[in-house]
Amino acid sequence: MDMRMQRFKVLGAGIFSLLLTLGIARFAYTPLLPLMQQQAGLGVADAGWLAALNYTGYLCGALLAALIGDLRLKDRLYRIGLLVAVASTLAMALSDHLAVWALSRFVAGLSSAAGMLLGTGLILNWLLRHGLRGELGIHFSGIGLGIVGCAATVAALEHWLDWRQQWLALGVLGVLLLIPALRWLPPPPAQAAGGGASAGMADNPPGALFMRLLMAAYFCAGIGYVVSATFIVAIVERLPGLAGQGTLVFLAIGIGAAPGCILWDFVARRIGMLSALLLAALLQIGGILLPLAGGLAAALSGALLFGATFIGMVSLVLTMAGRYYPSRPAKMMGRMTLSYGAAQIVGPALTGWLALRLGSYDAGLYLAAGAMLLGSGLLLVLKGLERRELRLAPLGG
Repeated sequence: MDMRMQRFKVLGAGIFSLLLTLGIARFAYTPLLPLMQQQAGLGVADAGWLAALNYTGYLCGALLAALIGDLRLKDRLYRIGLLVAVASTLAMALSDHLAVWALSRFVAGLSSAAGMLLGTGLILNWLLRHGLRGELGIHFSGIGLGIVGCAATVAALEHWLDWRQQWLALGVLGVLLLIPALRWLPPPPAQAAGGGASAGMADNPPGALFMRLLMAAYFCAGIGYVVSATFIVAIVERLPGLAGQGTLVFLAIGIGAAPGCILWDFVARRIGMLSALLLAALLQIGGILLPLAGGLAAALSGALLFGATFIGMVSLVLTMAGRYYPSRPAKMMGRMTLSYGAAQIVGPALTGWLALRLGSYDAGLYLAAGAMLLGSGLLLVLKGLERRELRLAPLGG
């Protein structure tokens, strides 16, 4: 097989793994949430706790991914994670007990970490070992495509199938995605188990204060992301005149996210990494709040903007991890993901609590926008810190 075809298959494996572990195992819950509330009696607070358990699983998976250095072990866990993604999706259809749903959401979170972190690390390693760079934007497009595919599937089936049958149909679709995701990514060779081809690259880590502020800003980004990603369908469905439009809005998030990584890579090359992060954070505030302005046009515009910016911030931060720690990007990637993941536990639970007290999820959007405003302030401080470090660098060198 020539290198061009092999690269196509490896990147395809990554996209299919994200379609499965994020598009189905994680994001199917969002468009199906209103249906589960109507047909299965899922309460608003319980809905928030289920989402929080999903992110708890993701956080546990991120911690595990950060602790493992052996690529062969990562490869085995990645493949197990794909199987778990299918099993957790099918489990949602097999019971209407909250405890079963809770377990399913937790292990689905573990599988999401396998696809997002272990899969990304394996693909990055394969690209580096074969002298290829700058292709992760294509890989991360699988997140947006997963949202699009999931929303389109739910929209196509919602008039024919109930909530249980839709979870079952998505599980069958997951089996189809599983095949290329497993077969097209070759296992790493034994000699690459400890890092392999990237071992000769020198790390250039930032200072401790810079890392702490960046992790705090990324925590805020996690709050900003998780509320809309989890509850936007339910929020839109309850807005005046928008009943039945929630899945369309969720589809728009995926359409915005699909090219987002490539777009923000281009922006970062023009204005710098931190400036691109700050711009994405400010635009995301608009994307979060626009649906509350009323009307389908505002909801769709906000969804497109939110999709393009949340995925851009994730890809920019993971790119920074690769630049600061080229020999072991998981060193920083894991720490940042733990910060982002902690926010994804707090956000849904707090939003569910607010919804129970106030009668709607709208307060969650204001919470998310406020977190993004705080994160933008932290990014401004980071820009000042970066300029100071650059001025001092010649003196220190």
